[in-house]
Amino acid sequence: MKNLWNDGDAEKMVADYARKGVGGDLALRVYTTRLLGGEPRLVLHGGGNTSCKTKATDLLGDEWDVLCVKGSGWDMAVIEPQGLPAVKMGALLKARKLNKLSDEDMVALQRANLIDPSSPNPSVETLLHAFLPHKFVDHTHSTAILAIVDQEDSKPLVKTVFGDKMGYVPYIMPGFDLAKAAADVFDADPTVEGLILDKHGIFTFGDDARQAYDRMIHYVNVAEDYVAKHAKPKAAKATLPAKLATPASIAPMLRGAVAVARGEGRFDRMISDFRTSEAIVDFINSAAIADYAGRGVSTPDLSIRIKTGPMAVPAPDADKIGDYKAVIKSHVETFAKDYRAYFETNDALDDVKRTMLDPMPRLTLVPGLGMFGHGRTLKDAKIASDVGEMWIEAVRGAEAVGRFHPLSKADLFPLEYWSLEQAKLASNKPKPLTGQVVLITGGAGAIGAATAKLFADNGAHAVVVDLDAEKAADAAKKAGNNSIGVAADITDPAQVRAAFDRAVAVFGGVDILVSNAGAAWEGRIGELDDALLRKSFELNFFAHQSVAQNAVRIMLEQGTGGVLLFNTSKQAVNPGPKFGAYGVPKAATLFLSRQYALDYGAHGIRSNAVNADRIRSGLLTDAMIASRSGARGVSEKDYMSGNLLGQEVTAQDVAQAFLHHALAERTTADVTTVDGGNIAAALR
Repeated sequence: MKNLWNDGDAEKMVADYARKGVGGDLALRVYTTRLLGGEPRLVLHGGGNTSCKTKATDLLGDEWDVLCVKGSGWDMAVIEPQGLPAVKMGALLKARKLNKLSDEDMVALQRANLIDPSSPNPSVETLLHAFLPHKFVDHTHSTAILAIVDQEDSKPLVKTVFGDKMGYVPYIMPGFDLAKAAADVFDADPTVEGLILDKHGIFTFGDDARQAYDRMIHYVNVAEDYVAKHAKPKAAKATLPAKLATPASIAPMLRGAVAVARGEGRFDRMISDFRTSEAIVDFINSAAIADYAGRGVSTPDLSIRIKTGPMAVPAPDADKIGDYKAVIKSHVETFAKDYRAYFETNDALDDVKRTMLDPMPRLTLVPGLGMFGHGRTLKDAKIASDVGEMWIEAVRGAEAVGRFHPLSKADLFPLEYWSLEQAKLASNKPKPLTGQVVLITGGAGAIGAATAKLFADNGAHAVVVDLDAEKAADAAKKAGNNSIGVAADITDPAQVRAAFDRAVAVFGGVDILVSNAGAAWEGRIGELDDALLRKSFELNFFAHQSVAQNAVRIMLEQGTGGVLLFNTSKQAVNPGPKFGAYGVPKAATLFLSRQYALDYGAHGIRSNAVNADRIRSGLLTDAMIASRSGARGVSEKDYMSGNLLGQEVTAQDVAQAFLHHALAERTTADVTTVDGGNIAAALR
């Protein structure tokens, strides 16, 4: 591992922060924390922690000796000074004299002694940092270190690898007890330059930021070199099918299988992130991959990300893909059953009241293809994949020098169900569409963009499909929530298929379709050019059929139902003069929506239409408004507000109607009118 310390960068950061009133100690602490946090083989997504002992002034102007330690929720790779809250050292040091201290009381003690009471909670390992006498302390979960400590009898191996330079601390759950034990190990030999924590990671320390950082990189390199020099031959490879199925062909099956059933056709869905590389595939093609996965996580904090460990499934045979859905379902059911048993067995050991987390896997290993991370959001799914890559790195190293033997699941349980983590999860309420994927055609137009934004605000990840790639990307960016833009001509079935394939590649599937794209041409029906009418039908009817077919194809593979929503326009029931080229195919689309409701209701797929009128958009342009108002002999203002409410209807109003139908779990074959009130267009 490369040492990234740079004198010029360090000096610049000290100078930059000095202008903001931040002292040199804290500035250098930020600098080396970012160096550590930027290396995934050391820490991932909020893991690890660092500290420095310095001085700080409170609101009254009193100066205190403090420990600036990483705060909960901060990522080391992008940390700022406020991510290292200052805690009064005196109180922390007094705590070492206590015989016991609960997690809740430990947090209360730390918060009570913050210089700034608005700071985030200091790290659970704050006391360990405090009890060590060094000015700077670094802690990571290095995969190379884990290869050494994830052994059945790791202590002699630690001695072999590091000699007397590193102290050895047996596994103890992070908190007060670990802090005291680690401090005792250091006190027994103050010459050590760091501590190796069994099944956990590594601490290094020093009198300045560079010394602590240099020691971290040095001892990680010692571990890496040992693994490289003493590696055994790789394990035998599994036999793969002659022809492998594609990730796209199994992603919806897998995504549906890991959705959490809530009864009566309701599901908490997951987003899936597919990850592959030569290194990933080489490892998971091992004949022993199911055994490795079943042993657990490489370091306990990963349980918060991937539960008790990955799930391994067989390689998918392209010639037997029809049978693979049942294979996946069986493996997920076994994983969930084992997880429930794990929870029930360990929960029964005391009287603490706990709420079982959902039992679904968060990481699936597929020989021959790669791995899928699962999460309620794309961010969570990507984190699971990131963790999977580091799990592979650690397990590969552990198997190279011995046998991967991580923390037992019984010992893992108290950390996964740590009371403070339970409280954090309880306060994290999902949004109505969290875990769902919506694909919107005509997504860059006024209605499409408003719908994408509203659905994303309610937790969905949006796939914004539009003929214009740049506008699709812009609408997706404005929608937020990791939404994506996809360019496609939806009158071309191949491009429609490609758009849905893109949704599967990025998110794992599709749950909601908003079939919104359309265009209008004017002319009296009896005088219309045949080619123009056919062109209108291609966009205003057959394109709706094409996108609905693709959505249903994926929804059936997922097996968790879904929602089809069609923008049919008031022209479907109340045609306007010289607008037949638009109204006739829209009328067909209205009945298409009902046919889907009829044919797929038994599969939990709902189909509804929104009947909108006079919405300023790419379809109803200023020129069109002028033309239509002129045809009716009214002003443009009166034309746009010519309804029972006397108010103009907006794209946001239509988006609200689509959202209503997405959430109306017991409504199908319905048509919702969004036109401010038009009796002639009211359905009878």
